[in-house]
Amino acid sequence: MKGLKGRVAVITGGLGDLGYASAQRLVEEGCRVALFDLKLDDGALAKKIGCTAVQVDISNERSIEDACRFVETSLGPAEILVNSAAHFIFRSVDATIEEWQKILGVNVIGTSLVTKHMVPSMKKLGKGSIINFSSVSGFVGQPNFATYNATKFAIRGLTKCWAQDLAPFGIRVNSLCPGYIYTSAFVNSCKQLGLDIQEEDRKASAMHLLGRQGKPEEIASAVAFLASDDASFITGSDLLVDGGYLAK
Repeated sequence: MKGLKGRVAVITGGLGDLGYASAQRLVEEGCRVALFDLKLDDGALAKKIGCTAVQVDISNERSIEDACRFVETSLGPAEILVNSAAHFIFRSVDATIEEWQKILGVNVIGTSLVTKHMVPSMKKLGKGSIINFSSVSGFVGQPNFATYNATKFAIRGLTKCWAQDLAPFGIRVNSLCPGYIYTSAFVNSCKQLGLDIQEEDRKASAMHLLGRQGKPEEIASAVAFLASDDASFITGSDLLVDGGYLAK
């Protein structure tokens, strides 16, 4: 991808399947990448693909401030932010206040706070690309997904507002909206809902025109595109990488 070599990127939820695949792709494109994640163990997974591991609780603003300072000091000002961190709670009107606070604290408030503390670096550079992970769940209603879908609709709204606010500083903001991707999160969600994994994979695959779930590396390719100069005239947009899910 054009113009990625040498750029500093931060990826939240960097050890999640989609964040990790995105990090690996950006490293291959020549970026210096910091992985933000709550549980890093010894950082071996980050080192394996040539990334810097930073332990961050994105629901805690002080933790975010410390992490952003560390990135700027050790890697330089970041020009790319990939907000892929997400908490997965699937409840309807029966959701408890604790469940709402937990999912909003990561998916919406956490994303907003990381962006808040990363933007000053981009303003110094006079350019930047922010990629917020929404979902097909940010476009449609789904049974018993109210808590999750509410946050993904919110991400799309934040994206369009930030695109307007940050355009004068040369900062582009877009949302990336995957369809069903076969990841550990998909498997864990099935377990959380008491569903058969193979049967749910068949059902999910049938929802897409291409007849299958996506792969993490396919999402990573879209991240690299939006981060690159190849997407220099794209901001405030929702990029669907959904195998035709919303076209059905």
